[in-house]
Amino acid sequence: MKIVLGNDHGGYNLKITLKEHLIKKGFEIIDVGSDCSDVPSDWSTYGLLAAEEVASDKADLGVVICRSGQGVCIAANKVKGVYCGLPFNKKVAALCKQHDGCNMIAIGADYTDEVDAIEMVDAFIDAEFEGGRHQKRLEILKKYEK
Repeated sequence: MKIVLGNDHGGYNLKITLKEHLIKKGFEIIDVGSDCSDVPSDWSTYGLLAAEEVASDKADLGVVICRSGQGVCIAANKVKGVYCGLPFNKKVAALCKQHDGCNMIAIGADYTDEVDAIEMVDAFIDAEFEGGRHQKRLEILKKYEK
């Protein structure tokens, strides 16, 4: 499985932690994020870059990181075919995929410690979309995108 990681300068350190964790778990990582924490960069750019990797099927799932998580989440959701959630714990991270069909999640580096971030990413990756009544809701969005 290929996972894209995108981040601005505020999400750089957490990205490194998540990247090392995911590589140890055997995932292929596509890193389109900022490569440092001391030079300001635009969350919008990196949220869009990561989302385009998912939308074009170059990546199976995506994780985007900025200080609050909001900016990269907004950016990712501008890309057709991308559904990015902003979970606040591992249960919600799983629900992002199980009920909402998300193919990306956003994490706020200033409000999420490394352990919680790893748990959220793992829960998101391990979850499966449940379809059924949730599929109807996702189809409404897909129809709107057309």
